[in-house]
Amino acid sequence: MADILGYNLPDELYYQIDHTFARIEEDGTVTIGMDEFFAREAGDIVYVDMPFEDDEITAGETCGKLQSSKWIGKMLAPISGVVIQTNEELESNAALINQEPYGNGWVMKVKPTNLDEDLGKLMRVDQQAFVDYIAKEKKRADEEGKQAKH
Repeated sequence: MADILGYNLPDELYYQIDHTFARIEEDGTVTIGMDEFFAREAGDIVYVDMPFEDDEITAGETCGKLQSSKWIGKMLAPISGVVIQTNEELESNAALINQEPYGNGWVMKVKPTNLDEDLGKLMRVDQQAFVDYIAKEKKRADEEGKQAKH
C-alpha cells in the first residue's frame, strides 16, 4: 500500500480523478468505491444514492451521488459495465465509506464491458501524475479548510 502525503492508497487499485477506485477481482468483476483521500476530506458520509442491479454504467459518467455533512456530490464511474451488486450496508451505515473505504465501504460491483480501454484511462499509485494529482487535491483541501475557519 502506498502512502502519498499521509493517505493510504493501495497499489493494486486503479484511480479516477474524482477519487473513485476500481479493484479487479479474481472472478473478473470490478469493485468500485471511494478512495481514502475522499473518505477523509469529504466529511462524514450520511447518504449514498447508488444505481440498481442490472443498470449499465459508463466510464466517466455519473453512477451515484454521495452526501456528507459538508456537501452533495456525484460519483463518476471509473469503468463501464453492468452493476451486479450494490453495497446494501451503506443504506443504513453510509459512514462505512469513511471508516473502511477499501473494505466494507465499497459501493458497487460491476461486470465490466470495456475493461482494458477503461483501465488505460485511470491512474495508478506508481505514476507521477497520480502523486501530483493527490498533492494538488491536498493543497486545495487545505486551502478550503483554512477559508472555512475564517
